[in-house]
Amino acid sequence: MTEKYAVVVVGGGAAGLSAALVLGRARLRTLVIDAGEPRNAPAAHMQGYLSRDGMPPAEFLDIGREEIARYGVELVQDRVVEVEKGEDFTVVAAGGRTVQARRLVVATGLKDELPAVAGVAERFGRDVLHCPFCHGWEVRDQPFGVLASSPASVHQALMVSQWSKDVRFFLHTVAEEELSDEDLRRLAAAGVEVVPGEVTELVVEDDRLTGIRLAEGTTHPRSVLFTAPRPVPQTGLLERLGAELHETPFGAYPVVDPTGLTTVPGAWAAGNAIGFAEQVVHAASGGYRAASAIVGDLLMTDLDAAAQV
Repeated sequence: MTEKYAVVVVGGGAAGLSAALVLGRARLRTLVIDAGEPRNAPAAHMQGYLSRDGMPPAEFLDIGREEIARYGVELVQDRVVEVEKGEDFTVVAAGGRTVQARRLVVATGLKDELPAVAGVAERFGRDVLHCPFCHGWEVRDQPFGVLASSPASVHQALMVSQWSKDVRFFLHTVAEEELSDEDLRRLAAAGVEVVPGEVTELVVEDDRLTGIRLAEGTTHPRSVLFTAPRPVPQTGLLERLGAELHETPFGAYPVVDPTGLTTVPGAWAAGNAIGFAEQVVHAASGGYRAASAIVGDLLMTDLDAAAQV
């Protein structure tokens, strides 16, 4: 017989584990199915999470798994490959396990597609970074580079100038004519040097970034490079369920209410599954919010059913 749960949580990152913790403490039979691909896996530490500042992401997840286990929440390492909505949700994992759930939390996050420049992928999360709020303090006052991926990268170049006054903005495949007069004025005011020309590779010596090399042969000494990966939301399961998505400059994300409820009755989403800018602290908060809404939803549903008997 197919196992039945009150809630299945798809994704075991900060959002999924936070939801599972609240659900377990509310005495709801909960299963977490985690593919084991957290977005922040390349990073050695996470910042800006009060009381957890500087903690390695892997340690954070280990503690979360221990905490949910105290309340009887089950966690399996697997990938959900199919989900269907009937009276309940039917969830199918790659390993062959099929379960049913009255409610569903999708916390599948997103993937970062990095610029195709030699060395960027290998150094990502070390001295190739994307978020100054996550890593700016640790690399403060070092020589920064910013690798443009579009004219919108001007914003990143301006933001990182809060952490270093030695910033060079490498236009890469962006033409200088694509920058507005306001962009150029702000870059000049921030002391950011604009460097035209395509970047071909990163120079690495003794396992650390030392320079940015251009196609015309010059090398600019830099010890940190910021870039903006292209976010790819992992919304496949929600799309199969028919959830409404809305387009943003950073991809298509599900339409949700303030608790994370999607347009599919009984299906919530949290964390980077609902937006590009969700940091770990936001994701944990979103999972908590979704779970508390689910507890109330199930309770009222059951009370209404009992009252009609």
